[in-house]
Amino acid sequence: MREKLGCEVVLEKPKDRSFGHFATPIAFSLAKELRKSPMIIAEELASSFDDHDIFTSVESVKGYLNFRLSEDFLSEYAAWALDNPTEFAKQEQNEKILLEFVSANPTGPLHIGHARGAVYGDTLYRLAKHLGYDITAEYYVNDAGNQIDLLGLSIALYARENILNETVEYPESYYRGEYLDGLANGAIEKFGKEIFSDESRYKELALWAKDGVMDIVVDSLANLNIHFDTFVKESSLYSDWDRVMQKMGDGIYKKDDKVWIASELKGDDNDRVVVREDGRPTYLAGDIVYHNQKFERGYDHYINIWGADHHGYIPRVNAAVEYLGYDSSKLETLLSQMVSLLKDGEPYKMSKRAGNVILMSDIVDEIGSDALRFIFASKKSDTALEFDLAEFKKQDSSNPIFYIQYAHARIQTLLSKAEVSKEEINSATLKNLGDNADSLLFDALLLPEIVEDAFSSRQVQKLPDYLKALAASLHKFYYDCRIIGTDNEAKLLKLLLVVALSLKVGLSLMGIEAKDRMSREED
Repeated sequence: MREKLGCEVVLEKPKDRSFGHFATPIAFSLAKELRKSPMIIAEELASSFDDHDIFTSVESVKGYLNFRLSEDFLSEYAAWALDNPTEFAKQEQNEKILLEFVSANPTGPLHIGHARGAVYGDTLYRLAKHLGYDITAEYYVNDAGNQIDLLGLSIALYARENILNETVEYPESYYRGEYLDGLANGAIEKFGKEIFSDESRYKELALWAKDGVMDIVVDSLANLNIHFDTFVKESSLYSDWDRVMQKMGDGIYKKDDKVWIASELKGDDNDRVVVREDGRPTYLAGDIVYHNQKFERGYDHYINIWGADHHGYIPRVNAAVEYLGYDSSKLETLLSQMVSLLKDGEPYKMSKRAGNVILMSDIVDEIGSDALRFIFASKKSDTALEFDLAEFKKQDSSNPIFYIQYAHARIQTLLSKAEVSKEEINSATLKNLGDNADSLLFDALLLPEIVEDAFSSRQVQKLPDYLKALAASLHKFYYDCRIIGTDNEAKLLKLLLVVALSLKVGLSLMGIEAKDRMSREED
């Protein structure tokens, strides 16, 4: 259609399906340029589609173009999708993308705030992969600086109090949680108990322990079906510091015994310190070296997913990218907002063993990875999210992930009761289905559009929204239409196979495996 009209076309789905499958207001966009009424333009465009075999009709209605897809096209497309399930909704994009997300400090287990960015990033990654992008999922390990030193101190204090039975005085800031027990006992095997009483060795303890914490993090992510292609350690970057500072040129300067980046000239609120008076680099310094390394690897596009509290870092990192000689428009930073957790309508109580956070692993243990992934992908990442655990433990239609899984399982149950053979189902044509069935088929075949839109808009919640709507249509169709034992059984079961395919592929793009059987099936 884009080729025929010579421009980008915005397609909308009319609420009233009697108007057709798609509509576009393109005539209104062209009116000023062509100096014609939108209604005249729409009529001229509609007449140019007379010989198009994809549509049964293209009509002009009050300046809009309304398109109705042909039964032949829908039937053939559905048959192709069933014959090529692994290719359904796929594309071939010629673009290399580096996607960085999570990147939590290796000082403790992931909490639910980290989980939101993790699910958002992994869902984007899966969508991009399916669309054919050459995308790399990367974790930036912030394993340098004060937070790592504090890890060594925290382990030593924990061990002295809980293993050596000493009385200790805790500082205002330190890490706490059950994970310290495993690290402390591991340290005893590695170094012996004496390391806890020697402050000069706390750095050594911390450098060893951070790898153990990363093992905890990686295992927690794997339990959520999230995996990374590459890991980059901040500590490995500082050997390149002098060269990168040379590349920055006039973008950095010295003042008050500090090194500053002139980020205000690039749109930041003011200039920022990158090296302190005592020579220690700031957090921003590591980001500068890291982003230089990213761009030197030669990707076409770079995406960062950061917590909302890092919003202020966006202009200063963009400034650094510009000073390094790169195009900052190739760097896209997306934000992930905080999460509020309820249980039976009350604020979720933090466990003493987890310290002062709600651990991601605790929530996975309570409601499962599928439910957690679905929740965290179901709302725009840059808006606050509040949910009640109790809602996602219910085994009924009020739980959206159960509702969708039940739709897929319901189809499998119907197929197991079929009175026609698989060959009859496969060879059936999806023509003359009737309005309700035709509408369900169209909805099921919309998945490719949804996948592309969810990724290009970076709004992954469009995928779970679509799956909920498709499941609702399936359940309604099941109650409204008799299937087994009818003259149309073969074609209706083939229709349901298309629905099942869209549900299965859509769930897989959310890191969720579709279920063939559910405990509450009544079919």
